[in-house]
Amino acid sequence: MNRPDCPSKVSTESLDDEWWTQHRGDSPIVATAIHNGHAVRGEVGRLLGLSAAERLREEDPFTEFIIRDFPNRIVVHRSRFEVDINRPRGVAIYVRPEQAWGLNVWTVKPPQDLVEASLAMHDEYYAMLEAMLAGIERRHGRFVVLDVHSYNHRRRGPEAEAMRAEAAPEVNIGTFSMDRVKWARVVDAFVEALGTVDWQGRRLDIRENIAFQGRGEQTRFIHERFPDTGCAIAVEFKKFFMDEWTGEPNMEALAALRELVASTLPSLVNALGPSR
Repeated sequence: MNRPDCPSKVSTESLDDEWWTQHRGDSPIVATAIHNGHAVRGEVGRLLGLSAAERLREEDPFTEFIIRDFPNRIVVHRSRFEVDINRPRGVAIYVRPEQAWGLNVWTVKPPQDLVEASLAMHDEYYAMLEAMLAGIERRHGRFVVLDVHSYNHRRRGPEAEAMRAEAAPEVNIGTFSMDRVKWARVVDAFVEALGTVDWQGRRLDIRENIAFQGRGEQTRFIHERFPDTGCAIAVEFKKFFMDEWTGEPNMEALAALRELVASTLPSLVNALGPSR
């Protein structure tokens, strides 16, 4: 299933004026790819101590492609190494190595004006997100946000053994910040929709709160601001659809994954119940 628009590489161009792309449609389901971005503004790039390849390894390339069939979607274009949208504002800039997988992100400590300029994007993102979700709430009564990410499973090197399968499901569903009982019908419907599709002759390994628990800032924010109407599910795909060391995708697997995720839309809408 090879789509003509399936990406073959990640752009490394610096897009100083682009923060994110927002698409709004008539649906109660939203998908986001907030770690898809790779670009950094010039003054940030000059102080970074990481190469583009090192940054790319910890970003979530191709998550934008995976969610492209959702009429409501947000794709962030800035790298998490400039500002991490999925962390609280106070720790959204990786200042110390322990905040960034032991990596020395900066050649020198970033000046405060640079930090504040990056944090302004964090502020504006959450203002935009709240406004968008409030509009969907008015239109449909309730909504679901799929917070889509990907994760590395070959951290010890390209030739080293991957993480043990017991600790690294192909699809990790994170539900830590939600009222799991309240949203059980929605979460279970999503997992069932993913799990009933034949994936190259088998079923995907889908488990909940194993490699990650869904503790990111975006899901927390949504459940805090929309406690009765918003269900945010953190979805982490193991990078089985790409080489995490070179950044090259398996185009057939990536296209199939996009179709699989899009196929869950009817199940999610049905689990939410009738719109207003």
